[in-house]
Amino acid sequence: MKSMLSCIKKFVTLLALAFVCASLSCSLEDSRPGGKDEGQITVAAAISLKDAFLSVAQIYQERTGEKVNFSFGASGELMRQIEAGAPVDVFASAGQSEMDDLQSKGLVEAATRADFARNSLVIVTPAGSTLNLKAVADLTQPGLKRISIGNPATVPAGMYAQQLLVHAQLWKALQPRLIFAENVRQVLDYVERGEVSAGIVYSTDVGIAHGQVQVAMRAPEGAYGPILYPIATIKGSPHPGAAGQFMRFVLGADGQRVLQKFGFLPVK
Repeated sequence: MKSMLSCIKKFVTLLALAFVCASLSCSLEDSRPGGKDEGQITVAAAISLKDAFLSVAQIYQERTGEKVNFSFGASGELMRQIEAGAPVDVFASAGQSEMDDLQSKGLVEAATRADFARNSLVIVTPAGSTLNLKAVADLTQPGLKRISIGNPATVPAGMYAQQLLVHAQLWKALQPRLIFAENVRQVLDYVERGEVSAGIVYSTDVGIAHGQVQVAMRAPEGAYGPILYPIATIKGSPHPGAAGQFMRFVLGADGQRVLQKFGFLPVK
């Protein structure tokens, strides 16, 4: 009898130990990169937001303990990825048309949509350039051999640049000189490397060029835009609570303070 009781006790002890080890294994797996994390969200955001949003996410994680994953790119390309079923919780676009398209297809939670920042256009040239631009019409100068803008079909900055050139009645005249880029940061790269004479980018992009470009002129207000950035949660998000919490942080005082630090303007 004692031998049987001893065996039962050993079996129970081993079973309990196995349960503890299994629990510990699951806990460790969840804590490793790529492990299970129910609150971790993915935000698809326009490339022009990259530096500001990384800073916002750092403060957000310090305050909430929640990490944010990002997918940065041209708003039009991100829109297509979401349409194709990319696992995204929040979309922050540099253009209204991309958000409008997703909303018309029922892919975003319309009630969560809000504009959270504004921007403006500038014409930049490589640092040290002697080109003198006082008006948009000066882009026709013989010295400007190539001018880069984002592809208007997929890049909001390119669409706004097109509006600017159409307003100045230069769109057709400048076609042979235009170099389309995949996103606004690529435009900036072309200018930095001196591969083009000038580029049209957001004013917020100038700061990240570290002195490699200079602002030749600011595009006149009313000739394009307005440039408003909308944000919304994606319908069917696996983390709706965390997605909403991040959105509220971006729209709140702390998030807005970071955005303005990076040159973004508050929504009027």
